[in-house]
Amino acid sequence: MKITKMQGCGNDFVILDYEEYEKSGLTMEELAVKLCDRHFGIGADGMIIPDTKPNGQTDISWYFYNSDGTTAQMCGNGMRCFAKYVYDKKLVNKKQFSVKTLAGTIKPEIQEDGTVKVNMGTPILEDSKIPFKGEKTVQVKDKTFDITPVSMGNPHCIIFTDEDPMLLAQNYGPDMEKHPYFPEKTNTEFVKIISKTEIDMRVYERGCGITLACGTGACASVVACVLNNLTEQKVKVNLLGGAVNVEWSGTRENTNADIFLIGPADYSFQADYML
Repeated sequence: MKITKMQGCGNDFVILDYEEYEKSGLTMEELAVKLCDRHFGIGADGMIIPDTKPNGQTDISWYFYNSDGTTAQMCGNGMRCFAKYVYDKKLVNKKQFSVKTLAGTIKPEIQEDGTVKVNMGTPILEDSKIPFKGEKTVQVKDKTFDITPVSMGNPHCIIFTDEDPMLLAQNYGPDMEKHPYFPEKTNTEFVKIISKTEIDMRVYERGCGITLACGTGACASVVACVLNNLTEQKVKVNLLGGAVNVEWSGTRENTNADIFLIGPADYSFQADYML
């Protein structure tokens, strides 16, 4: 089967066309686990399969799976890679288009410099999965964390800290992921404020563990920063694998505004892979 490996700030994905998936004889869940295995497969944080069948709503759809075979409603870094892939393969014929996801319609745009700008939609601050009524306090192991829950279609828990965010992600991320406060588990972002326009973020992703980058997590972190009066509305987010820029015009008083993620999407390699 023909596969493509791509990455955005080190968040890496195996991408293959639907026709290639059909050759496998496996379910998508099984194929994701096999391909994403870093020892016995190709190795990736997730698997993406474009769906070009007309749906009457968007230009194209996708199937997205985490490395453990679970689905995710959205993935910002994955969307940037997906956008470049389907545009270069002429599966879409315009640089700005719409994609049907489990988080709703997402609109990426290929920029002149090769980066991809994604309209990630409006963050969700209160629903049945991620209730938000201000800061919450959660006990994990020996620490009590103040958390800000934000949904980007998928659940995020943002924790602000003056400590090393990487150590916190390693030591507390696994327990936070499955904390009973989050009925569908959660992605956890540990954020250190550098300035009003720059933050450091480390993430423990639901279904993946620690990853080099998380686009929806970067967006959720900036929303949380603005809600807590910690940054301005345009923020550089430093991730383990690089940096992205996030823009949100929302405020504490009016959160009904789309958020934009701008960052790289690069090819790693293309190959023929035998199961």
